[in-house]
Amino acid sequence: MSAPLLQVDGLRQHIPSGKGVVRAVDGVSFTIRAGETLGLVGESGCGKSTLGKTIVGLMHPTGGRVLFGGAEISSLSRRQRRAYSSEIAMVYQDPFGSLNPRLTVGQIVGEPFLVHQRGDKAERRHRVMGLLDRVGLQSYAYERYPHELSGGQRQRVGIARALALDPKLIICDEPVSALDVSVQAQVINLLVELQAERGLSYLFISHDLAVVQHISDRIAVMYLGKLVEVGSADEVWFHRKHPYTRALIGSAPFDEEPVKRSELLLRGDTPSPIDVPSGCRFRTRCPIATTDCAFDEPSLREVGETHLAACHFATRAGQLTVVESDNAA
Repeated sequence: MSAPLLQVDGLRQHIPSGKGVVRAVDGVSFTIRAGETLGLVGESGCGKSTLGKTIVGLMHPTGGRVLFGGAEISSLSRRQRRAYSSEIAMVYQDPFGSLNPRLTVGQIVGEPFLVHQRGDKAERRHRVMGLLDRVGLQSYAYERYPHELSGGQRQRVGIARALALDPKLIICDEPVSALDVSVQAQVINLLVELQAERGLSYLFISHDLAVVQHISDRIAVMYLGKLVEVGSADEVWFHRKHPYTRALIGSAPFDEEPVKRSELLLRGDTPSPIDVPSGCRFRTRCPIATTDCAFDEPSLREVGETHLAACHFATRAGQLTVVESDNAA
């Protein structure tokens, strides 16, 4: 098996605040191989976007490592990391807020060429026109400003900009959540086509379970700064082992797996990342938690050949059932 393109090892992003330290990302590890899409799902506030920004270098990690192509990049200075900035790109959630309103589309997509001193003015224009054409924008878009485009067109501009320097990995942070459903499908299909053409790898961050299941080779489920389940898309979708994954997917209207209602009921709200519960951080909402879960934090462990889950009860045969004992407080 080939070495991973991206390796994230115990990554932490702890952010000081007036009320304490926000443990936004708290010891996350995973890999992404060349040409692979890893879907990252979880509730709002679980740390998905912070994780993506830390990997791409917009935030400096407070612990752990990020390796790209076998080289550690998380400890590099901003200047040293510039050599890798053409290898990793990002597509943002808000296609309007991520584009400079004072620049034309041609200037926005051409900016990476200018920053990295790639080609002369004529060559940059030619390459930008080619990128716009490839993402489905007509030539007139070159002179337009972001406010003159629709949401879907603006997101295509963001994708064209991400493709400019021929990256190997693109981090897609909720790239279709702000778009209409019909436009979402067009953008997703474009990303799939580009991956096939260019051999791209994606970290696809989303709360839209149907989109993630459709586009991903593997799925990682995140809760309160940690990964609780990782596996192939089919394993996580059809053989989900962690109770949070079961509740997250099972509560979706399109889920076809019969799940006991008691396994879908999550108590209360997500705890604060400033004051995470002891032991298993999901225990305060878990329908199968026991008192032991308050003292022993489960780590990701194998529940199948390529399937990992962080639950003391994940290795039980068959489906999860409600444990007849006291729930941890």
